[in-house]
Amino acid sequence: MLNRFQAWRERGWTQIDAAAYQHAWQRFGGSVATHPLVVERLAGLAQIPVRYLGWHQDGELKAAIPTWGRSLALSKDVLKRHGKKGLYDLGNAELILPIAADAQVPLRHHGRYLSELNQGRIATLKPQAESLAMARTPEDLSKKFRYNQRRELRLLEEAGGVVRPVADFTSAELADMYCDLFQRRWGFAATGAERMGEVIELLRELLIGSVIFLNDAPIAIQLVYRVEAPEWISVEYINGGVDPQTRDFSPGSVLSFLNTQSAWEHARALGKPLRFSFGRADREYKDRWCNPVPVFQV
Repeated sequence: MLNRFQAWRERGWTQIDAAAYQHAWQRFGGSVATHPLVVERLAGLAQIPVRYLGWHQDGELKAAIPTWGRSLALSKDVLKRHGKKGLYDLGNAELILPIAADAQVPLRHHGRYLSELNQGRIATLKPQAESLAMARTPEDLSKKFRYNQRRELRLLEEAGGVVRPVADFTSAELADMYCDLFQRRWGFAATGAERMGEVIELLRELLIGSVIFLNDAPIAIQLVYRVEAPEWISVEYINGGVDPQTRDFSPGSVLSFLNTQSAWEHARALGKPLRFSFGRADREYKDRWCNPVPVFQV
């Protein structure tokens, strides 16, 4: 029975290897959550093998997908079914699958938060009720808003605040700071806290951003991953933690300003549009930074 369902799901697709998937991603683009390194390393951590599938047209690979059974790889539902719920945290990441602009493929594997960039390239997309929060361009933020962010940064620095790049710290140090500040901010443990150091180390080369210190203690940190596709930059802001005792300085807001501005500068230096996702458009603070964008599911 399972084989029959698998044959139906994979109709028109053929199994390919990880190298072919990587080639498709480098050619057609994707996002953080579909990046070959992210898929391979987090699937390895979960010990759930990935089955890569390709769609060929006239003998040429036009699309590729990483799968876990009947779902796209790294699915939260599959982790849960394997008793590994919360092993790692990718938030509600935007899924951009590597598909050629002139292809239209049927996707029959379950997936959520599929990008609007795949619209027209996947024949089976259905609109999803939720939206994703995508960071606005610096020019799309009001002058007053930008002035206030710079003022808050200045006040923080005048009080002895220091901004340090994540590159200054080991993965274990970043994990400790993140888990501690997350717990303090929200009152419960961060998703994936037990293996956080390991996950950060696995994805280390993709991690960007800064940590804010006050009186030699970390007071704000965010987990932000960035990948470069041929035609755009994909950035995924997973989650963050702040010390609530320092809320008068708005360190979380200051850090969002610093991390988004620096990502825009990097993308513009490369001449590529930026897709900086704050995950699901579900909190008021995201409205200040982001525009909601539609997403799809299968």
